[in-house]
Amino acid sequence: MDIHHKPIQERIEWLVNHANTHSKIYSSPGSWLARTRYLAEHPTSIAVLKCMDGRINIPIATNTPQGIIQPFRNLGGIFDLGWPHLGEVLASYIQNVVSDGRRAMALITYHFSKGDPQRGCAGFNYDTAAAKAHTYQIKKQVEEVFGVDHNTVYPIVCGFETDDDALILHGSTGEQLNTAEIKSSDRDTLLPCLEALFPDMSGQMRQDLLPLISGNLDHIEEARQLERELDIVHREWMICIGRGFDFLHMPNLALIIGPYSPSLADPILKAAGIIENNMKAGRIPDDGFLLLASVPYLDVGVDRARAEVKSKFLCGFAAEQIGIAYPELAKKMHVKTAVLNWQSRALELLSTG
Repeated sequence: MDIHHKPIQERIEWLVNHANTHSKIYSSPGSWLARTRYLAEHPTSIAVLKCMDGRINIPIATNTPQGIIQPFRNLGGIFDLGWPHLGEVLASYIQNVVSDGRRAMALITYHFSKGDPQRGCAGFNYDTAAAKAHTYQIKKQVEEVFGVDHNTVYPIVCGFETDDDALILHGSTGEQLNTAEIKSSDRDTLLPCLEALFPDMSGQMRQDLLPLISGNLDHIEEARQLERELDIVHREWMICIGRGFDFLHMPNLALIIGPYSPSLADPILKAAGIIENNMKAGRIPDDGFLLLASVPYLDVGVDRARAEVKSKFLCGFAAEQIGIAYPELAKKMHVKTAVLNWQSRALELLSTG
């Protein structure tokens, strides 16, 4: 269903229903068993640091089951482990993984379009070289914090080409693997390729990376059979700020801003500019867009109450920044504030503004 050209109220209603459906599926016995089985077969935990761009959807691009990949999003994929909140969240995530006796893999991504540089990353002013250089800075920070031996946490610089939704893995040896260039007949060579790219990676980690590569090959084959003109350009119609947006498990719906940077105004205003351009270009209706804030919680009581307070702050801050910088666009803004039950992935709306 192409929801992008529906009236804004229909889009919002669709979103709420979609979130409810996602929660029901995610918390169903079958889905729980599927995730449990997948993690038993592939125990390495996978985190992805990526841009807020709605075209960057790694679970979709790799045909990975819902709830397996842990996303971290920000404008341009720009991160700094010195940021207090990012450092705390990432360290907590790694500690939980290690406490379960597992390893973690961090895909640190940049993105670009092979067909048109202007479909690249606006966060880096479409400068792919600068975006790639930044991912190597993040990789170095991950190694500083979690160790350069890569025995427990393995950071990988990974390009994402949005025309084909192809992964480009940059190996520790300087070589790279571009899934868009791999033929179906070469699938049997994938594991030896990963061994050559990452000779210091544990065998289990390579086995757990393999399904992502194989799934990406399947996705690329499917995508090349479709008319993708509208999928490879921006046509997002909502700005999401906070965490817990796994239910948006499809491309090009939302610009998702993680609450990590000390300067949240910059990604918020960049996102508002993209929404405004989408309206002007006719890629989405100009009757409105959605601002949605979400904060996850684990426990009822204090944890949920804190999530409510934080979600309301994030939403109010974003709405204020957009109102100041884009007063005409702000008149078309519809606001929703929510918390997310992390166990069931249920989105719980706090307001209907």
